[in-house]
Amino acid sequence: MTNSTRDSLIKRPFMDKKHYPYGFARSGDFSIKEAKILAENGSVIAALVDGKLTPETDQDMRFIAVAHGETEPASPEEKVWLKYQKRINRPKAASIYGSKKVALTESDDDGDTADDTDIVLDDD
Repeated sequence: MTNSTRDSLIKRPFMDKKHYPYGFARSGDFSIKEAKILAENGSVIAALVDGKLTPETDQDMRFIAVAHGETEPASPEEKVWLKYQKRINRPKAASIYGSKKVALTESDDDGDTADDTDIVLDDD
């Protein structure tokens, strides 16, 4: 891509309204320093990782390698980017109340005789 695209990405703060609607600093997931690093560098890193921006420097190549898990993160920017990726890609928490669907098993469907899985209590 062109330098004007890179320059515009550098000037634009990185925001993720879907996962962090109130900003990174107010989320509780990131420290103030981490939120600042992510806001300043996230647009360029995201464009590099998504392939929307061609890597021009060794640092750009390193960002891509770290994002793909080929290299361990060393700089604060790399560490914060991986932390951000782990946060947005974590599994969703299940409800403590269970699901709204009631699962029927085969023993619930036939409804006639007791089989080996039914519990029978004798009153003696």
